[in-house]
Amino acid sequence: MCLAVPGKILTRAGEEATVDLQGNQLRISTVLTPEVRPGDWVLIHAGFAISQLDEQEALETWDYLRLALGEDIAAAAGQEPPGRTSEA
Repeated sequence: MCLAVPGKILTRAGEEATVDLQGNQLRISTVLTPEVRPGDWVLIHAGFAISQLDEQEALETWDYLRLALGEDIAAAAGQEPPGRTSEA
């Protein structure tokens, strides 16, 4: 099963951003969403911001994910993809 999760952009540098995933921070690529900036919410899949969404939709999505997958979803969403580290 593939999931995309919402995150809030904290900082942006070039085609990379740091996002908040319910208390976890993750560096992602914004190459597919060049218009996003800090404060925006994005949908993240496989380390890429794939679309922009509003805050209400983002928070509702987190509620649905928690109902379906339990509280551990935020921790799992904050894990770095294989081969990528937070320091990169």
